[in-house]
Amino acid sequence: MPPPAKPSPAPELPVPSYPAIESYIERATPEEVGAFFGSVKTALTDLKGPRAEQGKKVQAAIARSEELLGMLVDVRERLVAESKSGKGKK
Repeated sequence: MPPPAKPSPAPELPVPSYPAIESYIERATPEEVGAFFGSVKTALTDLKGPRAEQGKKVQAAIARSEELLGMLVDVRERLVAESKSGKGKK
């Protein structure tokens, strides 16, 4: 009778890295985040016919992306402010 199989350790998953987004967030202002998707949103409002439905879905995705980018910029600004004031948690 073979010995019971030892459970193998779970493989480590790679950590996702998004260098383009990271570099954008490091330098973007809230105004730049708001204007980032402006031209795309304008083009989506001009869609007619069957593509208009797809455009609505894309607009919803863009709105969510803008919200998330705005949150990241806010967190970055808060972290920078905390590091400058020296009131960060230790």
